[in-house]
Amino acid sequence: MCGIVGYVGHRQAQDVVIEGLRRLEYRGYDSAGIALVADGALATQKRAGKLANLEKAIADHPLPASDIGIGHTRWATHGAPNDVNAHPHTGGSRRVALVHNGIIENFAELRARIEADDHVMLSETDTEVAAQLLELQVESGIDLATAMLRVVRQLEGAFTLVAVDADDPTRVVAARRNSPLVVGIGEGENFLGSDVAAFIEHTREAMELDQDQVVTITPEGVSVLNFDGTPAEGRRYHVDWDLSAAEKDGHDWFMRKEIHEQPRAVADSLLGRRTAEGHLHLDEMRLSDQELRDVDKIIIIAAGTSFYAGMVAKYAIEHWCRIPVEVELSSEFRYRDPILDYSTLVVAISQSGETADTLQAIRHARTQRSKVLAICNTNGSTIPRESDAVIYTHAGPEIGVASTKGFLTQLVACYLLALYLAQVKGTRYGDEIDQVMAQLEEMPAHIQRVLDDAPAIYEMAREHVDTRSVLFLGRHAGYPVALEGALKLKELAYIHAEGFAAGELKHGPIALVEAGLPVLCVVPPAGRDQLRDKMVSGIQEVRARGARTICLVEDGDDAITPYADRIVRLPRVPVLLQPLVAVVPLQLFACELATEMGHDVDQPRNLAKSVTVE
Repeated sequence: MCGIVGYVGHRQAQDVVIEGLRRLEYRGYDSAGIALVADGALATQKRAGKLANLEKAIADHPLPASDIGIGHTRWATHGAPNDVNAHPHTGGSRRVALVHNGIIENFAELRARIEADDHVMLSETDTEVAAQLLELQVESGIDLATAMLRVVRQLEGAFTLVAVDADDPTRVVAARRNSPLVVGIGEGENFLGSDVAAFIEHTREAMELDQDQVVTITPEGVSVLNFDGTPAEGRRYHVDWDLSAAEKDGHDWFMRKEIHEQPRAVADSLLGRRTAEGHLHLDEMRLSDQELRDVDKIIIIAAGTSFYAGMVAKYAIEHWCRIPVEVELSSEFRYRDPILDYSTLVVAISQSGETADTLQAIRHARTQRSKVLAICNTNGSTIPRESDAVIYTHAGPEIGVASTKGFLTQLVACYLLALYLAQVKGTRYGDEIDQVMAQLEEMPAHIQRVLDDAPAIYEMAREHVDTRSVLFLGRHAGYPVALEGALKLKELAYIHAEGFAAGELKHGPIALVEAGLPVLCVVPPAGRDQLRDKMVSGIQEVRARGARTICLVEDGDDAITPYADRIVRLPRVPVLLQPLVAVVPLQLFACELATEMGHDVDQPRNLAKSVTVE
């Protein structure tokens, strides 16, 4: 997610802000900017690319001395990553500067209203809408905090907003709704940041804010208001982490931090997906409804973890849309002379948007007149640019090489694509789509419940430090989960791990089973094509041969207990959505086992985050 810094005090604000942004670089970004208040005016500078580009621009065109400022590193969502769309954004008269993290869902409606009043918008961002609205409020004669209260009541979505007013060089005002913001408490100075890494060099005294609050910092103090205008108090605490741990939110690994970010990542992936009328709306669906109705076959191309997300997508699309779906490894796709034409939709899944195999595959598909839709996390990357449509996952940056929240948000995007196709093709009624969307919107809470049980998973992982082989079994949508669980263990723990469809056991894999072999079993929810009962048979077969069974089972399913050496409870969810909760214990298991074995979890040997060569 974007990095935000705010400062007011006795130091040079430019130095504090730039230093803070540098300490937030780990969050990932594609542009950076700063705004200072000096002599009754705003002084701003912003540049696409790395922080070094911003620093060079400031060196070439120095900013005035100031003791108040805000800064931002942007992870693009609305609008390409360029100088114009970089933050801060200002109002038309350049009185107010604002930076923003999150997504304003109703920005299109607000933008139309602003432009109808003859205000000129300079960028493609949702952020500029908030800046324009805020400036209009302060120009009516009210203070910045009151203006912020009025503006946030008009906004829908998740956001952190931080702003300064050129006519008031004594305060920085911020608002928070479902997006990170923390206050740093100093002596004669105060700070704002996306996390404590932004200011930990200057103070370890911090204040946590609740949802839907506006905070004002001045050199003398901090004040907090709820969105309804009533006074509030933040919770103060002392930060006892070092800088490295602060960047990881107190976790030992970025990967562990990213696992725990998954409830928020899934919630962010669902933001802004429905219109006021309740219809599904996707980011950049540049394919017309008629073009989608003409689709009679879908081919999903991906690599690694993304390939397993595509396997889940096959189950969802075929069930909800009745369209045949193939799932292909990107590296094999164009070498087998695939059958493609104008009625084939190729769906390319890539977190980075630069995966070389996948990029070459979509280029081949386009030469065959097929339409291409990308599922991607990186705005402006090559694969979305060369595709006909895009669904951005909005996961925020993922630093750990082994993908976690990237996988879950790709699953969400796949479900959204399936439901959107069902809506366009009329294969599901509106109330059926609404029901699934409601179930998806419950997923962040379900995932959090699984994360709350992490200590038990860690204990189980530590029991397997000497294990050298692990099998994973699944049925239906649990089969790709088994494959992903095995991949995580290979990537992180460097031990033999295999995922199988449980029905294939007697066709060969059962020969691997011996006394003491750990077998992790993803048990389907009850009530779907006797899948659960068939899975129980597989569990009995491996246990009869001495395997140690670890069963991931939904709440209330006690029939598995006699056949399980260990049980991991999952929230009760539909079978198609179970991968969103079932994969989380497997991520935790692999992360903790690798940690106990002394491996570098964030940088596994021989691996890179993005494979950009074939």
